Amino acid sequence: MTSHKHYLTLDNVTATYGESVAVNGLTIEVARGELLSLLGPSGCGKTTTLRMIAGFIQPSGGRIILGGEDISRRPVHTRNIGVVFQSYALFPHLTALDNVGFGLRMRHVGKAECREKAAAALETVGLGAYQDRYPGQLSGGQQQRVALARALVIEPDVLLLDEPLSNLDAHLRADMRSEIRSLQQRLGITTVFVTHDQQEALAMSDRVAVMSKGLLMEIGSPVGLCDRPKSAFTASFLGARTVIEGRTENGRFHAPGLACDGAPEGATRLVLRASRLRISSEPGPLNVSGTLVNSAFLGDTYEADIQSACGTIRLIVSSDMPPPPIGTSCNIQTQPGGATFI
Repeated sequence: MTSHKHYLTLDNVTATYGESVAVNGLTIEVARGELLSLLGPSGCGKTTTLRMIAGFIQPSGGRIILGGEDISRRPVHTRNIGVVFQSYALFPHLTALDNVGFGLRMRHVGKAECREKAAAALETVGLGAYQDRYPGQLSGGQQQRVALARALVIEPDVLLLDEPLSNLDAHLRADMRSEIRSLQQRLGITTVFVTHDQQEALAMSDRVAVMSKGLLMEIGSPVGLCDRPKSAFTASFLGARTVIEGRTENGRFHAPGLACDGAPEGATRLVLRASRLRISSEPGPLNVSGTLVNSAFLGDTYEADIQSACGTIRLIVSSDMPPPPIGTSCNIQTQPGGATFI
């Protein structure tokens, strides 16, 4: 990040449709050059938030400030904002070059300059040789790059990405994820990225804003949110974690059939991180046992569920340490970072 100055600010932004509240008093500050992800389940308000920044939806309340200027009521075409949609929204009858140049033509840029800038943008995304192809002649990943070049060619103040990888195959998605991130860092462009995919958000972002039912639950760095979640929603949403309700006495957390040392006073929830738990009868801070009820082989790992008195606890273990047969009684032990408290 080039600067920590707040460049894009959502100040108590709300969006309502009749009786229903899509976004509820959202306040987020984004630094210049930062990539911020809005992460949450479908219907949590993240795409509505993106569309308000772009100008497609007027906020019902609050302000959107960009570079010190309130843009909340400004028309879409007067905001210098690049958007990549989930569907790419390319014109099928235009070549890649003309698709990319479309926004420049709308801004009355001359023909020669338009071609030159569009060609340069296609080079930036690695499609210099494809400028005469039509969208129907391009793969999903190539169409994605054309859409990205079209958003970048106007040299936007902010780049908005709405689930841009969800239509791609898994292996392509991982490639494009790192490509978009390195391009964003190279150009130093302030970016807001909407996704419901935790891996995507963690891999690409400087910070992640976790949303649920129109509310901001928590915002922080990928490592901070994973290692020290402050809300039970974040803990359960960010990958495989088991959240157990209980009480703390003298530094020891208690729940039915479970005890765990190291709890701060007042902690009412224990968060067990699946990838940092092991089936082991070695003594340690965690004391819980149960019966293995499910085991799934995922290639590099096994997912195992152990039914205990306080509920089902999920573990993720390396495939070179397969879990015992279903029905086996097991003790669970935590590795460093496996147990946190809320």
